[in-house]
Amino acid sequence: MAERKRGVIGTMNTLHKIRQLFSTELPFFFSIPALLWQLLFLFMPLAVMVFISFVDRSAIASSLIVTVKNYVRIFDFLHVHIIANSLLLGLVVAFSCLFVAYPVAYYLAFRAGRLKQILLFFLVVPFWTNLLILVYAWFFILERDGLINTLFLKMGLISEPIGLLNNVFAVAIVMFYCYVPFMIMPIINALEKIDKSLIEASSDLGATHLQTFLRVVLPLSWPGIRTGFFLVFVLTFGEFAIPLLMGGDKYVFVGTAISYYVLNALELEKGAAFTCMSGVALLLTIFILNWVLKRLVHRW
Repeated sequence: MAERKRGVIGTMNTLHKIRQLFSTELPFFFSIPALLWQLLFLFMPLAVMVFISFVDRSAIASSLIVTVKNYVRIFDFLHVHIIANSLLLGLVVAFSCLFVAYPVAYYLAFRAGRLKQILLFFLVVPFWTNLLILVYAWFFILERDGLINTLFLKMGLISEPIGLLNNVFAVAIVMFYCYVPFMIMPIINALEKIDKSLIEASSDLGATHLQTFLRVVLPLSWPGIRTGFFLVFVLTFGEFAIPLLMGGDKYVFVGTAISYYVLNALELEKGAAFTCMSGVALLLTIFILNWVLKRLVHRW
C-alpha cells in the first residue's frame, strides 16, 4: 500500500514538473513550428546545395566522388565580374533607398500625425500587386514612346526619344521602386521606439536640431537602418526577375546567372557552386559594411 502511494505521488510530481515546464517554456513550444519550417525549407535546402556543389555528377552512376572541380570551373574573371557587378548594384540601390527612405520614415514617425495610417496604407498598396505586373508597368514609363520620353519631347528637353530600357539604369530604378518600402518599415519601427524625452533633453541642453539628430536620433535608429539596408542589399544582390526583364540579355548578375545554370543549362553542380561562392562574397561584404556603417553612425 505504501509503495503504491509513493508511486502515485511520484507520478503526480512528474506531471506537475511537466506542466510547470510547459507553462514556463510556453514561448518555446509555440516557436517549434517556425523552427521546423526553417529547418525544412531553409537549412536543409542550403545543406543540399552545398553538397551538390562538391559532387561530380558525371560519376554518381558508378560511385560518389567529392571534388572541388565545380569551384575551379567557376573561379574565373567572368564569374568574379558578375559577383562584383551584383555587389555594386546592391550597394547603389541600398544607399539610394536609404537616402530616400530615412526622411520618409522620419516624417511618418514624428510629423505625420493623423495622416500616418493613411500614408502607410498607400505605402503598402503596391505589395497587393504581383511583382511581375509592377515590373511590366515600368515598360510603359521607360519605353521609347512611354511616359518619360513623351513628357520630355513635349517640354522640348529632347529632340528624339532616348533609350531608357535594357540598361543598368532601368534595372536600378525598378529595384529601387520595388524595395524602398523594405527600407522604410524597419526605420519607422526603430524611430517609433526612441524615447521622446531624450530628444527633449537634448534640446533643453542647448543642442541644435542637427546635433540632436546626429547624436541622438541617428544612433538610436541604427538597428532599423541596419535591418532595412541589408534587407534591400541582399534582395537586390540575388534578384533575377527584374534584371532579366529590364536589362534584357546584355547584363548578367548573380540571380540571372544562377537561374541560367539551374533552369536553362541544367548544370546543377555548377549553379550550386556559384551560389555558394557568391553567398560567401555577400556575407563578407555584409560583415565589412556593417562594421563601417556602424562606426560612421556612432562617430557623430
